[in-house]
Amino acid sequence: EAPAGEDAAGDPAVDAQRLPAWRPDRDSRRFTLVVMPDTQYMFDEPSITTAPIEASFRYILEHARDDNIVFMSHLGDLTQNGRKPEFDGIGRAFELLDRKGVAYSVLAGNHDIDSNTDDRRGRSAYLDTFGPQRFRGKPSFGGASPDGYNTYHLFRAGGREWLVLALDWRPSPAGLAWAKKVMAEHPHSPVILTTHELVSADRPDHGAEFSEHGGHLWNDLIKGNDQIFLTLNGHYWPAGRTTRKNDAGSDVHLHITNYQNRYFGGAAMIRLYHFDLDRDTIDVETLSPWILGRSNRGINELERREMELTGPDDYFSVPIDFDRRFAGFAPIPQRPARPAQRMVVPGTVAYWRFDGSHPDGAPVPGAQRIPDLSGRGNDLTLVPAPGAAAGSVSWSHQYHPDQPGHGSIRLAGGKSPLRGGHLQTAAGAPLNTATFRSGYTIEAFFKLPADWDAGRDSWSALLSRWGMSGEARKKQGDPQEPVVTLSLSGGRELQWCVYPLDSDGSATNWGHELPLDAWWHVAVVNDSRRTTMYIDGCPVVRNPTARSIGLTTLNLPWMLGGYAYDGKLDQTVNAWVGDVRVVDRALRPDAFMIGR
Repeated sequence: EAPAGEDAAGDPAVDAQRLPAWRPDRDSRRFTLVVMPDTQYMFDEPSITTAPIEASFRYILEHARDDNIVFMSHLGDLTQNGRKPEFDGIGRAFELLDRKGVAYSVLAGNHDIDSNTDDRRGRSAYLDTFGPQRFRGKPSFGGASPDGYNTYHLFRAGGREWLVLALDWRPSPAGLAWAKKVMAEHPHSPVILTTHELVSADRPDHGAEFSEHGGHLWNDLIKGNDQIFLTLNGHYWPAGRTTRKNDAGSDVHLHITNYQNRYFGGAAMIRLYHFDLDRDTIDVETLSPWILGRSNRGINELERREMELTGPDDYFSVPIDFDRRFAGFAPIPQRPARPAQRMVVPGTVAYWRFDGSHPDGAPVPGAQRIPDLSGRGNDLTLVPAPGAAAGSVSWSHQYHPDQPGHGSIRLAGGKSPLRGGHLQTAAGAPLNTATFRSGYTIEAFFKLPADWDAGRDSWSALLSRWGMSGEARKKQGDPQEPVVTLSLSGGRELQWCVYPLDSDGSATNWGHELPLDAWWHVAVVNDSRRTTMYIDGCPVVRNPTARSIGLTTLNLPWMLGGYAYDGKLDQTVNAWVGDVRVVDRALRPDAFMIGR
């Protein structure tokens, strides 16, 4: 085997020609930040070894599209002695990123400058190589402190602007004031703070802890600035992490990553922070592209242990509710209510909503009428359950964030005994006779309470139709069940169970288990051939392919929140119910109420 250091170094100009363009997707809600810690032992004059770091840079470019890499941060101690030949070597390696336009930041560690000085130290080999002049003209470069040792960088990802603060080994009071000013000038940008020294993890089972200098940074800069949600530092080993609460009561994730103590000075290992804004998670992995790239050609025993690290502080996930975490400085604008007239699309035969000036939690009076805003005369009337307690049906100010009407009705129903109440169309309502032979779209917003119980609340219905299948002379199925129902199973799965016009039996669509205490939108769409259920605009898996035309009717009323069995009211729903719309044709998902 060849010694590990004998691989030929790449030529940045040649590599730039053959490597793919760096074009991150700025709107994707999945993106990656790459972190590179101390590389000093590879740039220790006269032992300068560029192959590992160049392999890491090539990896970034080769995986930029698949991982949607948007930025790279080096955490300092680029070199061992801070001498010009060392910086010439690493500076040349970084040319590969420069030629491809990769957005990145660097900062000075204690080995890159005179460690007894702060950012007012003046000229250095570090500043000559990685000072502001190197970044001017880069779209991601925001600016530098007057001394040049502190910089900030901006990148767009997930549809928003993010800010990286790259702070010197020892920022002066003026440097910290500059950092605060930068954040104040970008008040809605989440901030990732990078610096060389902040936390260490050299006490087993204690997690990462502040160094003396790190404690000053926490007190003087981090804890009072809610925008800083993640800090990254090198300097110490082993790797570690901790979470602290800032002055706003928000979590700040503090991570140390440094592998210079490992084989081949860490082999230019990189850490990949994979942000997933939809899953509210950052997935973290650590690897050495240089060793991985050579693994099919034979590597030595020590390298086999270093290709990928899977310890709990090297390979992990960080759950972050991004919207909630950033709400203090960048709240998501609330979608405004939309007028009912806009929701009455062609073919709307019923549209009910529960907004208005009602106080939150106020009881809905018995026999309260809910107008059909489609103008078709399918008004609903509240039918309280016998002996229902006052307030068991109430107005609510809660609603799905994409709901047109900003309000709902709280139906605190149940079974054995019946509780709450349901809403019902009048005996002569036009909706009662509708067969929907040409198709239909039925939509509803709803939320199940945290105390929803399968033993008590299962098989209640959000929406159903009076009339038993046996009365409709359907020969297959349960003759005592209703001809139409949108129910909730014991597993909190939505079930659309109907008796079509063209069948003697039922047709059933199933959803999946729905978490409690969360708002959902359901749409059931029939195109006069087959029926598809959608949850929050996404089709579910258990959609039957069998032909299904229309809905059987016995010309009896519809119920919102009630379910009848054997011709008698059997159960009322325990849920919040928001806007409900019925259309006599199939709508595309982009025409659902959540999207309009």
